[in-house]
Amino acid sequence: MNKRNALKTIALAAAWTGATMAASVGISGCTEEAKQTFNAVDMTGADYAKDFSLTDADGKVRTLADFKGKVVVLFFGYAQCPDVCPTTMTEMAQVKQALGADADKLQVLFITVDPARDTPTVMKAYMGAFDPSFVALIPTPEQLAVTAKDFKAYYKKVDGTTPTSYSMDHSAASYLYDPQGRLRLYARYGSGVPAMVADVKALLKSS
Repeated sequence: MNKRNALKTIALAAAWTGATMAASVGISGCTEEAKQTFNAVDMTGADYAKDFSLTDADGKVRTLADFKGKVVVLFFGYAQCPDVCPTTMTEMAQVKQALGADADKLQVLFITVDPARDTPTVMKAYMGAFDPSFVALIPTPEQLAVTAKDFKAYYKKVDGTTPTSYSMDHSAASYLYDPQGRLRLYARYGSGVPAMVADVKALLKSS
């Protein structure tokens, strides 16, 4: 009788172990399948650059919540930038076009680091030159300092030959947020349109 019970216990233990291993393999497989890879730097879980509250060119205060449901690409720059800014905005317009039916699920935001010259009129025209849906955000100098610090973004005025001919050194990367408004990626300047398109599609798919 004891021997029979012992054999039954061993059989049950073996069955339980097999089931546990099968479940573990299944869970591991799902985890591996769900793991995403991106072209840009994965910033998921970062404890900075979580939000902003800035005025757009129409005088409306904007936050990330306004764009929930879309992938947001946020960039710091200025209208008189000779190279990095127009190149980035041109590429983002190409990214949007490449998204086809999902184009309206992408929102590009441009925070000026030159609020003294980048007036609402200037920024409306500047954004319109690339895509009318792109939104310019115009902080006060005080807001810019706080926002740049929170985003760990760099900017610095470089004096020119006249008081108004200065230029601005600034960070050249873009921040990508998923449709839930969470910071996910940090795309370095020069990554290219195909890489950005793939990352935006991946973020849309993950939502």
